[in-house]
Amino acid sequence: MKHCVIALGVSLVMNSALAVEKPLELIDVFDLEYANQIEFSDDGKLVYFVRNRMDIKTDKKISNIWSVDVKTKQLQPVTSGVHIDYAPILSPQGDRLAFISTRDGSSQIYVKWLSTGAVAKISNLTQSPRNLTWTPDGKHIVFSQFVSASAKTPVSLAGKPKGADWAKPPVYIDDVYYRVDGAGYKKAGFTHLFSIDANGGNAQQLTTGEFNHSGRVSFSADGKTLYFSANRHADYRLKPTNTEVYALDMSSLEVAAITERVGPDRSPTISPNGRFLAYLGYNDKRTNYENADIYVLDLHSDETRVLTQKLDRSVSHIQWDAQSRGLYYSYDSQGQTVVAHQPLKGDAKVITKKVGSEFFGRPYSGGSFDVSAKGDVAFTLADTQRPADVGLIQRGKTERLTQLNEDALGNKALGKVEEIWVKSKHDQLDIQGWVVYPPGFDSSKKYPLVLEIHGGPVANYGPHFSAEAQLFAAKGSVVLYMNPRGSDSYGKAFAQTIHHNYPSNDFDDLMTGVDTLISKGFIDEKRLFVTGGSGGGVLTAWIVGHTDRFAAAVVAKPVINWFSFVLTADYYPFFTDYWFPGKPWEHTEHYMKRSPISYVGNVKTPTMLLTGDADYRTPISETEQYYQALKLQGVETAMVRIPDASHGITARPSNLMNKVAYIQWWFDKHSSN
Repeated sequence: MKHCVIALGVSLVMNSALAVEKPLELIDVFDLEYANQIEFSDDGKLVYFVRNRMDIKTDKKISNIWSVDVKTKQLQPVTSGVHIDYAPILSPQGDRLAFISTRDGSSQIYVKWLSTGAVAKISNLTQSPRNLTWTPDGKHIVFSQFVSASAKTPVSLAGKPKGADWAKPPVYIDDVYYRVDGAGYKKAGFTHLFSIDANGGNAQQLTTGEFNHSGRVSFSADGKTLYFSANRHADYRLKPTNTEVYALDMSSLEVAAITERVGPDRSPTISPNGRFLAYLGYNDKRTNYENADIYVLDLHSDETRVLTQKLDRSVSHIQWDAQSRGLYYSYDSQGQTVVAHQPLKGDAKVITKKVGSEFFGRPYSGGSFDVSAKGDVAFTLADTQRPADVGLIQRGKTERLTQLNEDALGNKALGKVEEIWVKSKHDQLDIQGWVVYPPGFDSSKKYPLVLEIHGGPVANYGPHFSAEAQLFAAKGSVVLYMNPRGSDSYGKAFAQTIHHNYPSNDFDDLMTGVDTLISKGFIDEKRLFVTGGSGGGVLTAWIVGHTDRFAAAVVAKPVINWFSFVLTADYYPFFTDYWFPGKPWEHTEHYMKRSPISYVGNVKTPTMLLTGDADYRTPISETEQYYQALKLQGVETAMVRIPDASHGITARPSNLMNKVAYIQWWFDKHSSN
């Protein structure tokens, strides 16, 4: 009996210890999981999704496909292994699941027969497939794939002796787009559509020409016509957004344009009854932002109308309901992602505002959803305390079907997140933000403040889980993140306030947020810190050039000089045409007035820079310019280069850890207390 008492006592102590909440640490990043790429069975019984986790041995994301039973919440693996399985899509008959996997060392198409569990690789492609779509009869799968072309070599040297070890030949480049962030220098070729037998075989190329064909496709009910979006205009290289919807005859492979206007037309989707073609688009006015609307073409009458013209938000992810009476779609509003239904006649209905972000590093909005034949909605469900799970809306009731992070975060002391609204001191414009309080926050004490600024600049943060913000909070800082003017999810006018005007009064918006928190009495004004990446890096550099109130700053992957940026960034025709009134040599004063480099003479704040050395979106030459300018100016500075990292620095978990660790170290180094 004595031994039983001792054992019971030990058990109680152990359970008590397990119940103690611990602070979030950098290494905990490897324990996080999140769901995305939702695929709902038509009968509404099973939700398929991609379950993402971080592998500590390879320092990479691992993805497998799982299912969850709607009634029992029973989880079941559909695939497994230390590789990446993604892009699940059910066959029209619901008996097979196609997906892409890297399990044999390259991305290939696989099919799983759901009744037997048999899995087969059906492709042997030389390039990665994308955008899988079943034909209506379930016999073929259409996808897009890059097709290589011969590299241009106008010069070929003669006279090389046999066995001689000469230098590698020069690389000749004459394309407008010659390098892409995350992919490096481009190979010669174009992306085309292909079809492959669902039982395996050789893929057949469907499109030709010196144009890129990718993105969502949709079939007519009889499978004879394939609708897709592409930019097949002669000037597509310099006018990259001018896409059209095209119809491809599956017998003759002839292509005909369905739309013809200046602007992007994309995501064609045929209604189940075959009568309507819905797509997304807008009239291009060469502004920094326009709302994408839902257009519906009646294939019987050839009339087109806009369904969402009353909605001052940008629409994405359209999906017809089973009766062809309307469409489900998503949009961002005030930092949250909404799913709604718009009938062909009548007013829209909001289904949920709880779609959770598929990001977990920083609190960007976003998410995915799918709808069953009877109208139930499966979606990514997340909040400030948890990354994305699988959620369900059934008969108006929202339910969480998975708990992917209870083992990782259930015993962690996370910071409480609170929404705030302020009126900008510039013009009283309403600005939304969120405050992350350190665990155990006591309003009678003084805390350092970290202002964290989102990128884009047309993007938005919201009430979503953020590993980076929580890690800063775990170290005892109050974290403020905001959606200053220029952010999306607040309407077109709000986003366009920075058209040809960035950075500008977004600085005032951010400073208003800082002043608001200081006025509450719990912020130590001697320990104000600021950081941000990409567009947030631009604003951070702008801030230290316009005020010295911050004790230290970390400028991540910034643009410092707009003149040099548009002449070195990967997507330069777009940046020149849409972000500025013209080419830099035609508007030098305008470019330089908005460049943080022009104000480097004002900087007194210790400023560290952090960028991936393979970043082609905001090339590291921008970082190097600012670093050297700060050195010449005598400002304390340091440069952190992330090896092999592109613009998405945190694609590898350890890079996210390093990013946070370096920022925290810099702030600690310059903390007066």
